[in-house]
Amino acid sequence: MKNRKYIFIVGGVMSSVGKGVTASSIGRLLVSKGYNVTAIKADPYINVDAGTMNPTEHGEVFVTEDKDETDQDIGNYERFLNKNIYSVNYMTTGRVYLDVIQKERNLEYKGKCVEVVPHIPNEINRRIEKAGAKDKADIVIIEIGGTVGEYQNILFLEAARRLKLKHPGDVAFVLVSYLPIPNRVGEMKTKPTQHAARELNSAGIQADFIVARSEQKLDNKRREKLATFCGIDPDNAISAPDADSIYEIPLLFDKENLGEKILAKLNLKPKKQDINDWRKMVSSIKKAKKPLKIAVVGKYFGTGDFTIADSYISVLEAVKHACWANNRVPEMVWVDSEEYEKTPIKINELSQYDGIIVPGGFGSRGIEGIIKAIKYVRENNIPYLGLCYGMQLASIEIARNVAKLTGANTMEINPKTKHPIIHVNPFQTKNILENKYGGTMRLGAYPCKLSKDTIAYSAYGKPSISERHRHRYEFNNKYRQKLEKAGVVFSGVNTQQDLVEIIEFKSHPFFVGVQFHPEFKSRPLDPHPLYVKWVETMVKQEKKKVKKSRKK
Repeated sequence: MKNRKYIFIVGGVMSSVGKGVTASSIGRLLVSKGYNVTAIKADPYINVDAGTMNPTEHGEVFVTEDKDETDQDIGNYERFLNKNIYSVNYMTTGRVYLDVIQKERNLEYKGKCVEVVPHIPNEINRRIEKAGAKDKADIVIIEIGGTVGEYQNILFLEAARRLKLKHPGDVAFVLVSYLPIPNRVGEMKTKPTQHAARELNSAGIQADFIVARSEQKLDNKRREKLATFCGIDPDNAISAPDADSIYEIPLLFDKENLGEKILAKLNLKPKKQDINDWRKMVSSIKKAKKPLKIAVVGKYFGTGDFTIADSYISVLEAVKHACWANNRVPEMVWVDSEEYEKTPIKINELSQYDGIIVPGGFGSRGIEGIIKAIKYVRENNIPYLGLCYGMQLASIEIARNVAKLTGANTMEINPKTKHPIIHVNPFQTKNILENKYGGTMRLGAYPCKLSKDTIAYSAYGKPSISERHRHRYEFNNKYRQKLEKAGVVFSGVNTQQDLVEIIEFKSHPFFVGVQFHPEFKSRPLDPHPLYVKWVETMVKQEKKKVKKSRKK
């Protein structure tokens, strides 16, 4: 496409300032104005992908349709743009260097001396242009990870600078920066952002817009200061106060005419004005008043003295989407499964929740506590949704406590277990033996055939589905018959490799475990049907309780 436009999003002052949500929100605004938009994440890590990163340090690993393990911001892009984002839209420093080195080994540089500059920035820009071409995008949004002033992302900034030189009228820069309001001072301070803008200048880049993240709205005095000391138009200092929901942010930006301002900077005009679907969705969020109390039972919660919600961000967002679709407010509580191992009596606290979810994970820590929790919800008819490891552990719980297979376990924890209910995917054995863990799991979208007259079928309303995976252990088909006799329904199967994808438990309102990660495909404008069905069951259970109490 001729004159494709590019918007770079960079961060100032501190990490977690909201670059990903800003990039996603700008994308949503531009989509509402009639443009085809795609988004790219450029991570400064040497890791080739996000798959080998600790979730309590880096946050969730998001999996694309085409089998890539990416940063969680790719999930934000998908949720806001309401479209799939593919592996070509994700790059890391490690991935870029790996490709440049491989090209050098293949003599693709024809014997030239290969240097960090210009070859690394050139490769970055090649990837940016490739992603835009693949999606036939009018506008490409590129979020550069990290904070301005760090050594790690300087090559991405250099790539952005070079792209601006190449296409001077087609590139815009947005600095997302934090404006603190110290408690004892009581005044919003612009100085840290001034320094961030100068750091950006030192990389040869002038911000066109500054998105001012703060607890409160940006006032005119602060706008003028940012304009004076950061070299921008006062109208291009965009207020971004804290919001109750991230989905309100496109509407907050729309009030500041950010979409029109960016289009004007790129010499474009709105083709339409249609953000009504988003506005209607946000309105429904605000109208929901009645809560549903949901426990997230897992182990990737702690980082020092803090709880990191980013470990399961797609799960949390999918729960929210489903609750809002049912006109309910989700009240999610983190439950550390290790507490049930230390103090078993605490398991009774699960009775206070409307629903329980066990997300994915790896390793042995806290697993016996999760199995205790699953047993409790199964026996007490609490709606249960198990994701990936949550499905595997549900299978083990039923094998132990209903089928009476003593010592049943997963080979991931006990390779010598007498009853390996969960075993290594035959296609993964070689990878494990050779210590090949990066990007080698069953990843991405796989088809699944559903059985009629099951919860899964009633949720999806069709016989075949496709869902995204991230695991290397599977249900052991040798135990299908024994677990069926114990009350398990195998309602979803991948017929290509005869792999169990969904289990249910008879005589339970909603006890469902899935080997895949449905949360990756949930979006606020299109909530995932399985999550919606789970929440619907909670609402029905709640109504039954109310009726019983009235009769008494």
